[in-house]
Amino acid sequence: MRAPKGACDAHSHVFGPFDAFPPKAPSVYALPDTPLEKHEAYRKTLGVQYGVLTQPAPYADDPSAMLDALRRSGGSLRGTAVAKAGIAPATLEAWRDAGVRALRFIEMRTPSGGRYPGSAGITDLLALEPILRELGMHAQLWISAHDIAANASQLERIKIPLVFDHMGQPDANAGPDHVDFQTLLRLLKDGGRWVKLSTCRVTRNASEDAVHKLHDAFIETRPDALVWGTDWPFVRMDTPPDAGALMDQFLNWTADESLIRRILVDNPKTLYDF
Repeated sequence: MRAPKGACDAHSHVFGPFDAFPPKAPSVYALPDTPLEKHEAYRKTLGVQYGVLTQPAPYADDPSAMLDALRRSGGSLRGTAVAKAGIAPATLEAWRDAGVRALRFIEMRTPSGGRYPGSAGITDLLALEPILRELGMHAQLWISAHDIAANASQLERIKIPLVFDHMGQPDANAGPDHVDFQTLLRLLKDGGRWVKLSTCRVTRNASEDAVHKLHDAFIETRPDALVWGTDWPFVRMDTPPDAGALMDQFLNWTADESLIRRILVDNPKTLYDF
């Protein structure tokens, strides 16, 4: 089984070229040299025509490297940038016109327990929600399932589309019946929220079988609110996964061709306006 024509990897990153786009914040990981040309080669090998770039933490709130890639992509890429409260609406509008469809907000912590340098959080999201709504953009949130459950009432009040990174960062070992994961499923079922099926950050501390059960629960709940991503080029991983193996995993776990097309083609086309 292969990815259908028009498939999209909805979560990856570009870094560099560093002579033109050096990092803007201290990095907690070694920076890969993966500019647009390498991204295009990787997508060709994977068999996907479209991609969504997520601005990585070392670029803080400067999306120059990503914007350059978007402008040179011929319409095959969209972007998720980073911005804090107070950014000029005209700047966000210019980013949107360049292909940015969302802003990313982070509540996960670094290995040392601190915030990622240059990141924006839920406070920034709440402040920027009105302008994002006006511009037709959405919010992407990297947050643990535990914190999703703890902040569910606040998240329910957000009235723009909200995309949870990395499957909502659940504790896969706790199983799909755990209250935190059930809260995430409820939010997804209620509408207005999406989940990225990117497993490589979830399988690091759990078996594939455990993560497979969560994958199935998402598909049973809202297959029309799911997109898939690799997280290429796999920073902060001692043993990076093979992107082709991640695609095979998704195809094998999902199995149904209509569901595969919905998640790889139709849903990202809707969410990211390809």
